[in-house]
This record gives sequence, structure tokens and C-alpha cells, in this order.
Amino acid sequence: MQKVKIPITLDPGRAAQRRATYDGIVSLEELSRLQQVVQDQVGEIAVTIHCDIDQQGLVVIRGSARAQVTLLCQRCNDELGLDLAQDFAYSPVGLGAESDDLPESYDVVELDEEGEINLRQIIEDELILAIPIVPMHDEASCSFSNKPVSFGEIEAEESKPNPFEILKQLKKDS
Repeated sequence: MQKVKIPITLDPGRAAQRRATYDGIVSLEELSRLQQVVQDQVGEIAVTIHCDIDQQGLVVIRGSARAQVTLLCQRCNDELGLDLAQDFAYSPVGLGAESDDLPESYDVVELDEEGEINLRQIIEDELILAIPIVPMHDEASCSFSNKPVSFGEIEAEESKPNPFEILKQLKKDS
């Protein structure tokens, strides 16, 4: 199967009836929130999406997103290459609809006014969630040093009189 561009929006009901499968790529340039988090400005994200109807009759969008991104190591401030891989399963609900009867294995995605879902937003959300809160190299390969870092000499501060000395003297006098 050839890699194609993943559609921006999708009607999940129709796609599930056709049992549609999308195997393709999404350009990193199209995911502005993810671009703000990573160092890369160009790249491709491999995405697979399968639309289906489960045994309960619910429309389900299952998929996976895989990307190689570069982040800043929060320990040494060098570049950190990271492979992001995230699997997901969503079941769409209408605008303002209740999602209490959905199984826990499905996340909820809300349909827009046209009855469609935004696949790019789902992919972007999933990849952002796959990024560690504090990305760091493992300690063996990190260039961080425990040596204290200081630049130049720090001048000694001259001692100032304590402003509360006057209060002590007033208290003694009373």
C-alpha cells in the first residue's frame, strides 16, 4: 500500500461503514502546536487510521502515529532525538452529547457542525501527549556536569545595618 496524505477531516460514520483504512503521512509543518514543542521545523509523521464499527455498534477510529523529533534535553540543554509512537482509539459523539456509555478503552472526540472530526488535531494531540514532561538524555549519554557553573567573580556584599536595630533600642527604653 502506498503512503498517501491523511485527510484533514473525516466523516467517521461513513468511513466506518466503508471500513476505511488510511496509511500515510502528515507533514510536521501542518501541526503548529507540535512544532512549538519540538526543535524540528520539517518532517513527516507516519500515520495509520482504521475506521470500524465495534460489537456494540459504536463507530471507532483506531490508529497510530509515529514520528522522530528533536527536543532540548532539560538536563544539559543539548539536542535530544526522540522516537514518538502513540496508539489511539476514539469514538465520536455529537456536539454536546453525553459520553457516559462509552467503554473506557475509547477516548471521546466531538463531531463538528458538519458531522466530521479533525484528524490532524487528533494526531497532534496524541503526539504531544507522547512527549515526556521533562525530556532528558539518560545519565550515561548526557553531557551534563556536576561541576558548579559560575561566570566571573562575585563581589562580596558590604554589610548593611539591620533596620530593626532601632526597634530593639525602643523596646529596651520602654
